[in-house]
Amino acid sequence: MVAEKTKKIIENEKLGKRALITILQKVQSEYNYLPVEALNQIALTFEMPLAEVYSVATFYKTFSFKPRGKHCATVCLGTACHVRGAGRILSEAEKALGVKAGETTPDNEYTLETVNCLGACALGPIIVLDKTYHGLMTPKKTEGLFKKKR
Repeated sequence: MVAEKTKKIIENEKLGKRALITILQKVQSEYNYLPVEALNQIALTFEMPLAEVYSVATFYKTFSFKPRGKHCATVCLGTACHVRGAGRILSEAEKALGVKAGETTPDNEYTLETVNCLGACALGPIIVLDKTYHGLMTPKKTEGLFKKKR
């Protein structure tokens, strides 16, 4: 089934092999991660070594090789956020979700990640939840953010 869906994604991409990153993005969007079977299908279709597909996929932090949750929460740990208490924000997010950074909740609802900078230093500390920036976070606001979603 993964191979068939991946095949359709590849067929819909007119640029072929030159659109490898776009194809990987679409596959990840479909499954919330990059299944091995899909990577094999891509390599087979484009007659390229699987290692080459992996090298592209591992270069970008946005790609994941393990299933992610429906919702993605990213806590910035960059310098500006760090000095404003990002550690406390991360701890509160871990407590609220019941997982550590880099993990996905057992119900596959949330994946909690960290980054070194989101480029929104004036808003720090900051959490990006499903592509929405939540700035000037406090532990209490963090707890409330996840209570609203659950």
